[in-house]
Amino acid sequence: MLSQDKLLRFLRAKPALNLSQIEKEAGIPLKTLHKALSEQKDIPAKHLPVLEATLRKYGYTDSFSEKAKVISIVNHKGGVGKTTTTINVGKALSLLGNRVLLVDMDSQGNLSQCFGIHVPEEQVIDALLGNTGLPMQAITENLYLTPSDIRMAYRESELANSIGADRRLTLKLDSVRDQFDYILIDCPPSLGICTTCSLVASDYCVVPIQPEASAYHGVESLFNRIAEVRTYINPALTVKGIVFTMVHKNQSVHKSMMTHIRDSYRNFHIYDAIIEVSTVIKQSQVAKEDLFSYSPKSSSWHQYHQLATEIMTV
Repeated sequence: MLSQDKLLRFLRAKPALNLSQIEKEAGIPLKTLHKALSEQKDIPAKHLPVLEATLRKYGYTDSFSEKAKVISIVNHKGGVGKTTTTINVGKALSLLGNRVLLVDMDSQGNLSQCFGIHVPEEQVIDALLGNTGLPMQAITENLYLTPSDIRMAYRESELANSIGADRRLTLKLDSVRDQFDYILIDCPPSLGICTTCSLVASDYCVVPIQPEASAYHGVESLFNRIAEVRTYINPALTVKGIVFTMVHKNQSVHKSMMTHIRDSYRNFHIYDAIIEVSTVIKQSQVAKEDLFSYSPKSSSWHQYHQLATEIMTV
């Protein structure tokens, strides 16, 4: 049966739907859906059955949004904005009404530190090497974190030598997928076991690329690894898109490199949202805050909010 929560998730995931037309077909008062989305007003329960019948014509099913979409933010080159992307896309998705889990698979622990968690008592590697579930700490009502720190680096070889190493994260996430709409995995800057675990556990991956030669030339190795994981372990894995990060839009070298990457990887979706270099991003990193908390009116926050919206809809 259609619930308020499922209705709003479906409408947010389908922003191109004509809400007035749906209201007309369902025979409910005009602006009912608009008010639910923009003003967070509950839809009267008596309208839900007719709305469900109408929305089924537009792709709604009973299984819609029952399990989280798992997305790895991945690039084996460091310093291209993976963690910043994970933090801010995760926050934006949560503000758009989704329940989001962020998983820190990088032993540097920068994702965890952003939320003030520097020495977690329980973390990802403990769950992967033990019989416990993933630790999840609430950040906000809709946003949760599974943290890591340097201890992951000390135990990475132990994980690599464990039976079923590359599927351990998959099994842990499977037990919590029905609690979330999105699970974002912040991958380390390597193609080691932690990145492999992340790709095996994922439905999709998003690849941040800085439009510079040094960042571009190594990305073919990443796409080869993704193809290997898809061939041998996880045939459902898909590159959801490439996002340009740390961009100087007025620099000709960045413009030409973005054009070159679009031509070279025309088979992949490349997001319209472009994350520009900005002082406010660096300041938010120093302050250990997401951009919405640090500077909600900044262009950087709006760029990440646009990216989150694209990830929901493309």
